[in-house]
Amino acid sequence: MIFKPQRFHGEAPEVAEEFPAEARLEQQVADALAASDGVGAEGLRVVATGKEIFLFGVVATRDEMDRAVEVALAIPGVEKVTVRMESGEAP
Repeated sequence: MIFKPQRFHGEAPEVAEEFPAEARLEQQVADALAASDGVGAEGLRVVATGKEIFLFGVVATRDEMDRAVEVALAIPGVEKVTVRMESGEAP
């Protein structure tokens, strides 16, 4: 099978950045949370907007929530963490 080079109106296509900075930052935070002691990351979702990280989900305790914020803030490039998490503990 022969594949021709991709062209758009006779010109080679421009390739946008495949993994933008926000996606890399999200992945770094998610990886750090998964590897961290004291955080059950399986119930968390990480979203980056600029240098701000949003943490969504459910954790078992408020200590776990605090630890998740600490881990996220330790990642280079993260300037702010907004928490949208719930804990299983009574308020």
